[in-house]
Amino acid sequence: MIKLVMPMKRRPGMSIPEFREYYETKHRVIGEKYLKGFATRYLRRFLDPLPDREGNLSDPEYDVILEIWYPDEETYRACGVKLSEPAVVKEIKEDEEKLFDLRTMRSYLVDECESDLS
Repeated sequence: MIKLVMPMKRRPGMSIPEFREYYETKHRVIGEKYLKGFATRYLRRFLDPLPDREGNLSDPEYDVILEIWYPDEETYRACGVKLSEPAVVKEIKEDEEKLFDLRTMRSYLVDECESDLS
């Protein structure tokens, strides 16, 4: 399994409720359109900040953590080819500009290590 993780921040001036609504009603649909047939899971983990150790509540560094799971490296690479097609790049980029602070976008492949706590 290959897991891609992207922590992302909403664009300046967009409220958290606006961000979540737009993501789930518009951007998610674009993601599903191009990930279908490649990815096995497409998750959005929306973050709700908690007060820091001094009790202050700040604007979160990131608003969502995106997870895309692929069954294997071959499928991950095939999806990358699809996502590199000029028309696909254009559609995704135009929508991302409406939603995200593009300066803070990052992508990571994840190696998971889990402790057995039983």
